[in-house]
Amino acid sequence: MRLLMNVLWFILGGWISGSLWLLAGVILAITIVGLPWTPAAFRIAGFSYWPFGKVVVERDPGAVSLLLNILWLILAGWWLALHHLALALALAVTIIGIPFAWQHVKLAILSLTPVGKGIAEV
Repeated sequence: MRLLMNVLWFILGGWISGSLWLLAGVILAITIVGLPWTPAAFRIAGFSYWPFGKVVVERDPGAVSLLLNILWLILAGWWLALHHLALALALAVTIIGIPFAWQHVKLAILSLTPVGKGIAEV
C-alpha cells in the first residue's frame, strides 16, 4: 500500500515538490551563505518525492541547529509551511485527498525548522 501511495503522490505532484526542493538545495549550495541549509533542503527533497512510510525525527537538537532554524524560520520557513498547509487544506476537502493532505502537513512542519531533523522509515 505504501508503494502505491508513493507512486500516486509522485505522479500527482510529488515530483514537482521534490524537484523544487532540489533546486532550492542547489541554489543554497551555490551561495556560500546558504551552505548550512543545503543538507536540510536535500533531505526535504527526498522526503517530498516519497513521503509515505516515513517520519520526521529529531537528530541534532544543538545550539547551532537552533540558531540556523531561527534564521530559516524568519527568512523562508513560514511561507514554505503556509504553502504546504494551503495544499493540505485543498486536498483535505475530499476523502481521497486526506492521506495526501497529511503528507503536506508533515512537510509543513518540517519546512518550519528543517535543520537538525532526519527522516526515518516507519
